[in-house]
Amino acid sequence: MLTTKLARSLQTRTANTSWLRYLNSSCSNGSAQNGSSIARHFSSKPWIPGVSMDTDMVHGGVDPDEKTGAILTPVYLSTTFVQESVDKYLEKGYSYSRTNNPTVKMLEEKVAKIEHGYDSICVSTGMAATASCINAFMKTGDHCVITNCSYGGTNRICREQFVPLGMEFDFVDFTDPATVEAAIKPNTKMIFSESPTNPTLTLADLDAISDIAKKHGLIHVCDSTFATPYVCRPLDHGCDLTIQSLTKYYDGLNIGTGGALVAKTPEHYERIKLVQNMNGNIMAPMTAYLILQTMKTMGLRVRQQSSSAMKIATFLESHPNVSKVVYPGLASHPQKELADRQHRDNLHGGMLWFDVKGDPIKLMDTIKRPWTLCENLGATESIITACAVMTHANMLREDRLKVGITDGFIRISVGIEDPDDLIRGLDDALNQL
Repeated sequence: MLTTKLARSLQTRTANTSWLRYLNSSCSNGSAQNGSSIARHFSSKPWIPGVSMDTDMVHGGVDPDEKTGAILTPVYLSTTFVQESVDKYLEKGYSYSRTNNPTVKMLEEKVAKIEHGYDSICVSTGMAATASCINAFMKTGDHCVITNCSYGGTNRICREQFVPLGMEFDFVDFTDPATVEAAIKPNTKMIFSESPTNPTLTLADLDAISDIAKKHGLIHVCDSTFATPYVCRPLDHGCDLTIQSLTKYYDGLNIGTGGALVAKTPEHYERIKLVQNMNGNIMAPMTAYLILQTMKTMGLRVRQQSSSAMKIATFLESHPNVSKVVYPGLASHPQKELADRQHRDNLHGGMLWFDVKGDPIKLMDTIKRPWTLCENLGATESIITACAVMTHANMLREDRLKVGITDGFIRISVGIEDPDDLIRGLDDALNQL
């Protein structure tokens, strides 16, 4: 009888089963409410209605700890959780931290709230989120229409891991929705957008592509890491899922790595949560705790980074040793109208790129601090990267050149330093070419 009862608790059935309680358990101490819903509602005072994203970024979904009143979500460094009895198995919502951990669950709920999703999974890296998405919704024989300029790791995992498993990927230009629709086949299951793209900063018209996806009964996922929810929330534009590399702007301090896959509907969430559990790629509780703190300042950082990026891009357009500058806020950006329509509050992010007249390696080697030569982005420190030999070195050179990632392509992630200091550093290095 005991074996039968335990087996039954692990079957995927309705929202009231132990399995879905196991998947959907909410935050902090996991206290049960109404049997099937795990929640906590400790609060000394009621909230005013309709608070802004900035307020949600600090407080959203987080209540003081029930037992102590601690203002921060505790770090639950526990592998397993004691059950009172077999009959009450999972009544508190937690059993084993590979599936659910109270600290991680708090971050998952907060990310979903900020991104306007139903719920999310938080995993070890942004690439783990991308892999989870494809693992969840595609199988052998399925086809995906994907942007021809995506993060290099996304391009590589599609070619090196999923194609040998019998999946098909067509890498096409997403700047024209008609091109996306023309690439759809009878076996297409997914449209994979990235906006803005890494590193070329081309944009996808998410509303138009979402309409195409719905017309053909397809899942539309968008990697919105470069945008952040402050610039664009894809779920508000009809997408079914959003990918975020939490390593970037959510963390923002070069502390930890993480990724999130946010679902718009309970059905899609149920599927990605199951895949997270099977793959065992859940985020570590300490990392979740740190990102819960660092994300509170995302709005302050993104606004400063956007303002500085615009100032730096304007300077670079006038420099004689720069042949091209691309930033969505510039009037010269070929998709400026879409950027203004799709990006929120006239913010266009902290990423831009330029092409140099001369040796890009010399620029990398001679540029002075505060610029930092490394491979991350979205952090408080300003980062400069030669994409052809660093972040996108794993792309086939032919594919890289097709999408405009030339050998002289320089990507910069603008931090929160004084933009005049950053401009002086660039000017000094460029003048040496």
